[in-house]
Amino acid sequence: MNKRTELEMDHNIMNNNPLMQLEEYGQSIWLDYIRRDLMLSGELERLIKEDGLRGMTSNPAIFEKSIVDSQDYNADILSMTKTGMDAKAIYEALSQRDVQMAADEFRPLYDKTDGQDGYVSLEVNPHLAHDTLGTIAEARRLWSALDRPNVFIKVPATTEGLPAIQQLISDGINVNVTLLFGLRRYREAAEAFISGMEVRLAQGNDVKQVASVASFFLSRIDSLVDPLLTTIIEQNTADQSLARKLHGQVAVASAQMAYQIFKDIFHNERFNKLSINGARPQRVLWASTGTKNPTYSDVKYIEATIGPDTVDTVPLKTLNAFRDHGNTTNSLEHEIQLSASLLERLPELGIDIDKIAQQLEDEGVEKFCEPFDKLMKVLELRSSPQLMSEL
Repeated sequence: MNKRTELEMDHNIMNNNPLMQLEEYGQSIWLDYIRRDLMLSGELERLIKEDGLRGMTSNPAIFEKSIVDSQDYNADILSMTKTGMDAKAIYEALSQRDVQMAADEFRPLYDKTDGQDGYVSLEVNPHLAHDTLGTIAEARRLWSALDRPNVFIKVPATTEGLPAIQQLISDGINVNVTLLFGLRRYREAAEAFISGMEVRLAQGNDVKQVASVASFFLSRIDSLVDPLLTTIIEQNTADQSLARKLHGQVAVASAQMAYQIFKDIFHNERFNKLSINGARPQRVLWASTGTKNPTYSDVKYIEATIGPDTVDTVPLKTLNAFRDHGNTTNSLEHEIQLSASLLERLPELGIDIDKIAQQLEDEGVEKFCEPFDKLMKVLELRSSPQLMSEL
């Protein structure tokens, strides 16, 4: 086989890859996973080249699993322990190093897309979720320590997190707004971004290089709402038909309505004043896209949320599944009126979607605090004098 034929085969394979096709619909695929051997093995480089991977996100749960399940970090842990670093300092050093390595891998893409893609995210300490000033201070410190233009600092969109987001954006710090579950809170997050950009522009500062995404979580919505709907269905009442229609549909319907809000906010006169000065919209990022219900398609949430100016961050298992059998189509605005109607009818079943969103936000903070605390304990054990002597 000659070199030309090999190149043609590679081109055809890439064109037939559903992950590569997402770009044609204006969507960027990011990986919701980070681990050091991903960079050291060359796997991340391959994913960027062959699958069109355009970014990466992380959270305390991902780092906890990566560090606890791997021996790749032991030498660094030992070395840092000998210098007197405690568990929290060790975690920060390990996580920052991984994010920097990944950001360096993505830097050519960041430069090529003029800052549209090529980002890697690092989250503030989850225990600061309800501490505005603490979040601002930590985000500034992490931004300075990472020292990369293509990183995001993840800040949860709690009531206390929103003013922090506005301040950080006005500071010129890239922010990944996380733990969004409801439309009301999403609109508030977009407002915080725009307000921060307006302050920054009014101060005479550049707005072109400031980036942000708003991470709207999907599968967790269905995981909480579906059991409520199942109970109604099993009661065999007059509400059974409506409950069946809503079952497994609330998350995608919420995503579709969030996208309509995105279009309203970032295609109006107010944002246009920022846009003419180089500002980019805060793209919606679909998070929690791994299917948790085994009866649903393992690519359900990717296939249903494909559309322009969006990002989809997926766990490695879901990335592999979509590469294998995903279907690409501009699905995000499919049956918009039906989705709006379904959400409007939730109260008929006694389901308050705003309360659901608040519950998920509260649980989300807890789900990040728990692995963070577990990791601190693991690092304390691994850096114990006894383990050091054994190593």
